[in-house]
Amino acid sequence: MDKTRPMDKPIWEPSRERAEASNMARFLRFVRERTGNPDLLRYAPLWEFSVREPQRFWPLVWEFCGVRASGELEPVIEHPDAMPGARFYPNIRLNFAENLLRHRDAHPALIFRNEWGHARELSYAELAAQVGRFSHALRAAGVGPGDRVAGLMPNMPETIIAMLAAAALGTTWSSTSPDFGVAGIVDRFGQIAPKVLVSIDAYPYDGKTHDVLGKLRGVLDAIPAIEHTVVLDYSGQHASLAGLRGAQGWDDFSAGHGEALEFTPMPFNHAQYIMYSSGTTGVPKCIVHGAGGTLLQHLKELVLHTDLKRDDRIFYFTTCGWMMWNWLVSSLAVGATVVLYDGSPFHPDGNALWDLADETGISILGTSAKWIAATEKAGVKPRQTHKLAALKTILSTGSPLAPESFDYVYRDVKDRVLLASISGGTDIVSCFALGNPLLPVYRGELQCRGLGMKVDAYDDAGRAVRGEPGELVCLAPFPSMPVGFWNDADGRKYHAAYFERFPGVWAHGDFVEITAHGGLVIQGRSDATLNPGGVRIGTAEIYRQVEQVPEVLESIAVGQHWQGDERVVLFVRLREGAQLDDALRARIRQIIRANATPRHVPARIEQVPDIPRTLSGKITELAVRETIHGRAVKNTDALANPQALAHFAALRASLETH
Repeated sequence: MDKTRPMDKPIWEPSRERAEASNMARFLRFVRERTGNPDLLRYAPLWEFSVREPQRFWPLVWEFCGVRASGELEPVIEHPDAMPGARFYPNIRLNFAENLLRHRDAHPALIFRNEWGHARELSYAELAAQVGRFSHALRAAGVGPGDRVAGLMPNMPETIIAMLAAAALGTTWSSTSPDFGVAGIVDRFGQIAPKVLVSIDAYPYDGKTHDVLGKLRGVLDAIPAIEHTVVLDYSGQHASLAGLRGAQGWDDFSAGHGEALEFTPMPFNHAQYIMYSSGTTGVPKCIVHGAGGTLLQHLKELVLHTDLKRDDRIFYFTTCGWMMWNWLVSSLAVGATVVLYDGSPFHPDGNALWDLADETGISILGTSAKWIAATEKAGVKPRQTHKLAALKTILSTGSPLAPESFDYVYRDVKDRVLLASISGGTDIVSCFALGNPLLPVYRGELQCRGLGMKVDAYDDAGRAVRGEPGELVCLAPFPSMPVGFWNDADGRKYHAAYFERFPGVWAHGDFVEITAHGGLVIQGRSDATLNPGGVRIGTAEIYRQVEQVPEVLESIAVGQHWQGDERVVLFVRLREGAQLDDALRARIRQIIRANATPRHVPARIEQVPDIPRTLSGKITELAVRETIHGRAVKNTDALANPQALAHFAALRASLETH
């Protein structure tokens, strides 16, 4: 356990005015009226109701959030005890795009900025018109239900336009970030055989322009199923599309088509999104998410847990290859303004996102735990340099948010802000644990388990545990469970991914502790859990301590097989000019020992110039663990910087001898 984490006193509490004006408070009143249950006065009994009576709870979310659909609402859940096998709303038909485009007025829908200095704004009326035009162009290209449209796109308005246009036709959308190499793109899109590929010609990042057209040639050569390639002239360079099979410019593709929106009703569980696992242990799994389940879950999380309202401006720093993009886009269903940014969050310096927040009036700002830690390391103190007048909520995910990062936000960013560390994943295109406008924030904790998510922590024997870490599990079906995996007709891969360890129970692969407050502390990935002397240790417990050391920029810890047991090996990336000597090693060990336990103290500490991470920015302990044991990493194309593994391979001989 992390001894530095105080458990008794909140670091922030909502004012009475903020709590009472929240959507969650309104929903509590709504549920009391609909159920006649006067005891539903606080979040805890509401959560208990939501997991005890899902057949009553989800229709209340449906009504409160105004889902647009047709058909019979009963049954709410078919085969409700089957995990997997449960199906929500089997007799409902809806269209995902229709729900996101319910507003068609002059209210700002999208605000866009990028490193090149592009600045654009689209109203809801303008967005609907552009979606209509592109949707008609797709239909004219022969696209319809059952087809796939893929996007090799940055986080910009045209990506959302293309996705909504495809969704309006009942077509499945899949996207990935343009910083993937050809092999990484083909590993993903090659499995799903899209009929149309939407791309840009180039994109900015960290002060440089990165070409995409060269990659497109390799992608088209490898995926013959692509019939049409739509290329947006994002850079303004008017590059030639000669030699690109079936390629047209964005304007040429959509020219001459009308703007009237037409929505094709589809089954509730129709495949809306195909997303991808990180792919570090093999070819990425293609995870299929249903339209209705994604919509209902996102509305619950955005409206209730995030307290998103029409006058909010919501931003998440994300690529289109991370599920937070899909989550962010669903904010359109609320009628809020979605702020988009394409570029490095550190260009030209660590104030880039805070500058964006001030300029565009962001009220809900989402980012990664690593970015928050990095800005603190860089000495960025927005409280002294920015107004952040509209900012009311900061969201963090991607990895556990260290307790020290909570301190940093409330000390150096803004004290009157709800800091919500949230956790879920691509697997569920949503969250198991979230923020809550009714609850206090405790240092180092996620505020609560999500409504309708019967989350628990299990030990190795499948018994619930409290006061100690366990495997994060979900004991009952929820709407955004995957429809299945692509090309997995018998469901074996799907079952093996989540239900093999505890039959009938979703095992998520996170190591979690449920606290006395009903909050959660995520200790890291359970498949990277350290096990020295048979004691399970989450890597995040080590990172929290190590990254307090000023010389350390980031770290990665893995378990190494050693003399019939496992020992902890820690690798650190240091500030420029810093060197790992015996004195620094001793200081790192002392901090870990004092604030965690002696078992957390690494047997070896080594310096590396770089740490491997996936293309979504997450460090990958599994790739390092395989490398130091001399085993091949199965899919280096899933890594943003595969060359970093060479540093770990070079240390292998030393690690094997002492």
